[in-house]
Amino acid sequence: MLILGIETSCDETAAAVVEDGRRVLSSVVASQIEEHKIYGGVVPEIASRRHSEAITAVVSGALDEAGAAISDVSAVAVTYAPGLIGALLVGVNFAKGLALSADLPLVPVHHLRGHIAANYLSHGELEPPFLCLVVSGGHSHIVDVGDYCTLDVVARTRDDAAGEAFDKAARAMGIPYPGGVELDKIAEGGDPGAYKLPRPRVEGSPLDFSFSGLKTAALNLLNSARQRGEEINVPNLCASYRRAVVEYLVDHFGTAVRESGAGRIAAAGGVSANRLLRRELEALSRETGAALYLPELRYCGDNAAMIAAQGYYEFINGHTAGMGLNAYPQMDIGESFSAALL
Repeated sequence: MLILGIETSCDETAAAVVEDGRRVLSSVVASQIEEHKIYGGVVPEIASRRHSEAITAVVSGALDEAGAAISDVSAVAVTYAPGLIGALLVGVNFAKGLALSADLPLVPVHHLRGHIAANYLSHGELEPPFLCLVVSGGHSHIVDVGDYCTLDVVARTRDDAAGEAFDKAARAMGIPYPGGVELDKIAEGGDPGAYKLPRPRVEGSPLDFSFSGLKTAALNLLNSARQRGEEINVPNLCASYRRAVVEYLVDHFGTAVRESGAGRIAAAGGVSANRLLRRELEALSRETGAALYLPELRYCGDNAAMIAAQGYYEFINGHTAGMGLNAYPQMDIGESFSAALL
């Protein structure tokens, strides 16, 4: 069964064709990074316009690369939440028009469910249940994946997400967008013990995350040094900050793994490409004996192959929508499918 996936939640226009939720036949991504780099971050209005300009060619390219016609496709899967609302609407409306014109089922896919499904593309043997650390620019969750379409949030961030914390600190250090990716590279040459940074706690919710205090501590350190005329060693600060974020993530995730007795663990989202995070998760796997699954780097960031993969499982579970499907800037990963039709 072939599923055509469409993803436009942020600044990548993407389309892919995936067979049976596992085998990627094509994956086309049109990135806007160079344009948004001028502004130091994603400009929503520009992102929406670029999606509108690129989506027809991207979808056509994905079908051509797969050697498939639209008549070969069993369903059209599209990201409908969460994300930038203007960007999401471009993908949702294109998918609705395509599904209507080709008389195909329309499958709404939650963006974070898609990130988790990226692991199915890299690990054909992986099946639920497993515990997943979802870390991206806008989200930091620990998710219990009970089944392909039954996901429950065990813990979440109360404020900033890990990716956002990386990006904002990088920007304050003068590192160009995308800051988190560049900070990770620079950190490889720094001393992680050079600067002392806090590990926040959320009172009453020991597994939840809070990154705002850590981000503020880094900004205060930078501002204090500038006021005193002191020079900051950027590689050392990058390494120290990265260690603080990663240790915080893995500490909480490790507690969840031990408490649940999970035999399989995974990571997903853009921050799952972070070098130190991958190394620390490998260490956690060795310590707990839980099998670790990490997505290939090409599937860590936003892409449509992951949407098609999750779309397959949503489709075979009867989760299709009509032409009333809307887009939503926010939606819990565990919300029932009926929310797509509200």
